[in-house]
This record gives sequence, C-alpha cells and structure tokens, in this order.
Amino acid sequence: MPTTIVSVTELAAHLDDVEWIVFDCRFDLADTEAGRRAFAQSHIHGARYAHLDEHLAGAKTGRNGRHPLPDAGTFCAKLEKLGLRDAMQVVAYDASGGYYAARLWWMLRWVGHARCAVLDGGWDAWLKAGGRVSSQAPALATGSFHGTARDIAVDAETVSRLAVEKGGAVVDARSEDRFRGENETLDPVGGHIPGAINRFFKNNLAADGRFKPAAELRQEFNHLLGATTPECVIHQCGSGVTACHNLLAMEIAGLAGSRLYPGSWSEWCSEPQRPIAR
Repeated sequence: MPTTIVSVTELAAHLDDVEWIVFDCRFDLADTEAGRRAFAQSHIHGARYAHLDEHLAGAKTGRNGRHPLPDAGTFCAKLEKLGLRDAMQVVAYDASGGYYAARLWWMLRWVGHARCAVLDGGWDAWLKAGGRVSSQAPALATGSFHGTARDIAVDAETVSRLAVEKGGAVVDARSEDRFRGENETLDPVGGHIPGAINRFFKNNLAADGRFKPAAELRQEFNHLLGATTPECVIHQCGSGVTACHNLLAMEIAGLAGSRLYPGSWSEWCSEPQRPIAR
C-alpha cells in the first residue's frame, strides 16, 4: 500500500489492476486549460484527469486564497464520479516535479484516504521508461468514495496564534525571491508571514526530478526545523499547493504530523491588518 511515492516500475506492474486508479494532475497556473489539453493529447493509460481549479479547490471569495479547500463532501463526490472507490490505491502524477500531484495526495489524506502516492519523477519519468500512454479518455463508471475532513488544515488565526507566537514553525514553500517579497507576480502583495522560514519545494528533488532519498530529506528538514517537532509545523506557500510538496517530503523522511495552511500567502495578504515581513 504505497502512501507517499511510487516508482514507475511499480505503477507499470499495476496499470491493469482494477484496485489501482491513476489521476493526471498536470496544470499550468498561467494557462489553466493547458493540463487538460495535454491530457487529451497523451496521458498514462487509464488515467483520469483531475483539474486543480475544478477538482482540487473550492470557490474563491477574494479573501480565502487562490486555491481554497472545497467542501470535503463535494471533493469526495467529484472523485467518485471519476471512478474512485474507498479501497482503491491512488497514484497521482503531473509534469511539474510533483507539486500538483502532491495537492491531490494531501487532500485524499485530509479526507482519510491513506492509499495514495505520487508517481516519483512524474510524467517525464514515465515517458523515459517507455510506459504505456493513451490519447483516449477511459470509460468512467461512478465509484463509491466516502471521506470526512480530518483536523490537518489550519486557518490564518491558528497560524498567527500557535505557530508565530508560541514557538512552532511556519514553513513557506515558495521560491527564495518571492519569500523575500521580490518578483511577486501571482499575488498583489509581496513578502512573507512574520516568523516563517523558507524551504523552496524544488529542494526536495534530486537532479533527475525524483525525490531525494528519505535519509537526505530527514537531515535537511531536521536542520531547517531544529528542535521543532513535526506536530508543531505548519506548511504554506502561495495558495496551498506547493506546500503539499513539503508535506509529502516530510512524510517520505519519516517526519509525519505537520499541517497545511490552505489559504497560505494569497489569503494572508488579502487582509491589510495582518503583519507582513520582507
């Protein structure tokens, strides 16, 4: 039962297994239909397409971030329509180093489904290995998927009260320049949450696009967090997507128990009274 990452070889061995289901999470923030077009052109054989805005996020209010969490029941119902059943092994992939796939991975854990893994190396690794691909969308039969939201997501008030004021750690997954408040192109205000520390999500990957070994990730996160235990760590980014990559990396490293601030910087900076650091 893979619960963090799965290799191309292992997925290939289970591609016709009716108890395994694959979700293509390819997406482009600058062109929100690019992933769907890429899926229509070619995808892992049998995969379903999960759109970041349509399946992995809820309605925006202007103050709840760019990719707020949907209602848990609505999320489960959408995946059910794509064929997911309660006992199935899920494998998610993308072409961006795994951070869109990690969002689906985290959301499934959020509703209590542990049987989910990200394809290590993603679409590029699958193609390089000669994995089966198709341009035909699979016939969809409605599954039976039930889940209940777990207490692993926090709001802005919790971030401020527990993490910043009481010695926990807020880990920001954005690039170093955006963390400093420079070159901000996605949100109207640059900067970071006061007290946050920076861990660019791409630092979780080796040169070949796969995740670094567990021992290496553990050493890097222990150095970053010091004496802070995983239970006192809150992850954020721009909109609660790439932060899931750091959550996944910590799970791979054996450092389970941290939480996600889904609203992240895009929600934090929408309220002028919240403090900003640069």
